Amino acid sequence: MTMKILNETAGASTIGISGHTNPDGDCVGSCLGLALYLRRMRPEARVDVFLDPVGEALMKNIPGAETIIHDGKTDVGAYDVFIVCDSEKGRTGAAEALFDGARHTVNIDHHISNPGCGKVNYIDPSASSACELVYDVLDPEGIDASVAQALYVGMVTDTGVFRFSNTSEKTMVTAGRLMRYGFNHARIVREVFFECSFAEQKAMGMCLSEAGLFHDGRVICSVLDYDRMRAMGAVPIDVQECSSRLALTRGVDCSIFLYGKSEKEMKVSLRSNEIVDVAAIASMFGGGGHVRAAGCTLHGDWKGPLETMIRAAGDQLEAEGEKGC
Repeated sequence: MTMKILNETAGASTIGISGHTNPDGDCVGSCLGLALYLRRMRPEARVDVFLDPVGEALMKNIPGAETIIHDGKTDVGAYDVFIVCDSEKGRTGAAEALFDGARHTVNIDHHISNPGCGKVNYIDPSASSACELVYDVLDPEGIDASVAQALYVGMVTDTGVFRFSNTSEKTMVTAGRLMRYGFNHARIVREVFFECSFAEQKAMGMCLSEAGLFHDGRVICSVLDYDRMRAMGAVPIDVQECSSRLALTRGVDCSIFLYGKSEKEMKVSLRSNEIVDVAAIASMFGGGGHVRAAGCTLHGDWKGPLETMIRAAGDQLEAEGEKGC
């Protein structure tokens, strides 16, 4: 039986919610969908959401985004309940200390690399998104249009508008139920998934100009180091879709995208379409994620690790080819 969040927050006067740093649509949607629901169903409780700043499209389309606390500061000594969505606590930045200090903790996530960090965990790697799992823990009578819209945004972003392999029958049923609440789902898809800022378009252009193909065109890789990022005036949110778009190249199964967050730190984003297990590759460097979408962080030298990733992807493709012979 799926746990219910009202049971886990019974009697709580303070509730904290957070997700991973550099949050995507699923992270923001799951945290705010849950917060909006709890503010409605637990009006006596204070509900705080801690996340890094989010992009314009998410701010515009996820209700309650203006209530996010970005600096991690709070006057609450210890939250009665603290919930982490779409992540384990180690990826929540300053919120990790708030989670550790809470009297009761809950973890809701769909990443296969997460063993569960809460006293109560709802971890399902087969789910399309954390938003799909948040929907499971809510009582339907407590959902309104704002909650539904927040969760729908997250599902749209993490499934690539329901085209990724993580989309299941349950995903589509859940999305259909959310659409009944009457928000403008067509506008959300256009503004959140397809529209890009000029900075994002410039970053994608540079990403493509730096890209190269490997293993007979089945692996694509691009690198935007810190100097290039700084020269473009790009920030991490401007490049968060680069890996997914690289993976749309005809003939490619796996994309590997690196960008410089600082002079000594490179973020790695990996995507695959059908064959390569990118979570296994990311785990080689202390990262994780899903079979089709994963990431890690590199410190110092990145060229050697990049060569290892490209080789590992090629080895998986070769092994799959031998199976098919």
